[in-house]
Amino acid sequence: MKNNIFTILCVLLFTVVAIGQDDSKWTPLDKSPTDMIYYPSNAAWRNYLDGDQRTMRPKIKLVYARPGKKDRAIFGSLVPYGKEWRLGANEANVITFYSAVEIAGQKIDRGTYTLFATPEANEWTLSFSSQKSLWGSDKRDLSKTVADFKVSTSKTNDVLENLAMTFQRVDDDNANLVIAWENTMVKLPINFNPVLFEDMAVSPMDQVHYPGNSAYHNYLKPEEISQADKKVKVIYGRPQKKERKIFGELLPYGKVWRVGANQSTEVTFYEDVTIKGQKIKKGSYNLYAIVNEKSWDIILNKDMPAWGSANRNEEMDVAKIAITPTMGKEDLEVLNIIFEKKTDKEVHMIIAWEKTRAAIPIVFK
Repeated sequence: MKNNIFTILCVLLFTVVAIGQDDSKWTPLDKSPTDMIYYPSNAAWRNYLDGDQRTMRPKIKLVYARPGKKDRAIFGSLVPYGKEWRLGANEANVITFYSAVEIAGQKIDRGTYTLFATPEANEWTLSFSSQKSLWGSDKRDLSKTVADFKVSTSKTNDVLENLAMTFQRVDDDNANLVIAWENTMVKLPINFNPVLFEDMAVSPMDQVHYPGNSAYHNYLKPEEISQADKKVKVIYGRPQKKERKIFGELLPYGKVWRVGANQSTEVTFYEDVTIKGQKIKKGSYNLYAIVNEKSWDIILNKDMPAWGSANRNEEMDVAKIAITPTMGKEDLEVLNIIFEKKTDKEVHMIIAWEKTRAAIPIVFK
């Protein structure tokens, strides 16, 4: 009995000891600790700020490791000239642009990149790569390089023990990324207000005039000019069917439509007009339509500019005109707006897509 009790006590003691043991492998402090910097710098502690600064958005974030010199010669020795370097230690550092920027005349799109450097005595090449999760620069995919930039070196007054990076504000639109170690420093100028050229829209805009020859006044013969004074102009985005059913599906019945795509369609009357008894003063208007199967309501609105009909300010509607659509023979792939002259005093602005035709009768004085 005593032996059994002794055995049980030993088992319990062993269990307690085993439970108390910690087999976790704790990470020691890295000899090249990671640092994170933002531009502007106070974006890092915006939760302590008030007003607009509380909701400010950073422009850049940079995460990098900071190796120490430790009595070593760095550039030309530990970091050889002419060889690509991860610009730090351990993982390649990562830079994030929160909007597109311009560097040395080249646009860098919004996104996250790894940043490398190839140092020389008087000049560095800084390289941005779209490849992620890299440990150093070895075996990286060079085809993922987005841009290379040459920057001149300068000397610091003091010898820096640890690799350091910071941002130097130049003005509201410009800052320098400053990289320094030992007594070498480089600056990469970054512009936050680049010139951005948009790609061709899927639904490109077009414009149509009445009379048609008013668009090229300067080419007309003297005797033609008096008959070519501008009366109406429409600028509109031209969406395409692309095998979709438009009215009743892509454009649900009862909903307000911008009569085009992208920006709201804009109609300009160069003189006062009347549409189905409603007087419209000369000027520019957003053109909307409430589309139904057997009737449309045409809306002219002064809240300009606007992108589509979302959040339309109905208090700025100046007219709401009921018209009855008809059906044509040709199934039109692309939205069309044209003018058809009826008399010297009246023209119909016709909105046509699929087989639907909606004519707005415009009467001049």
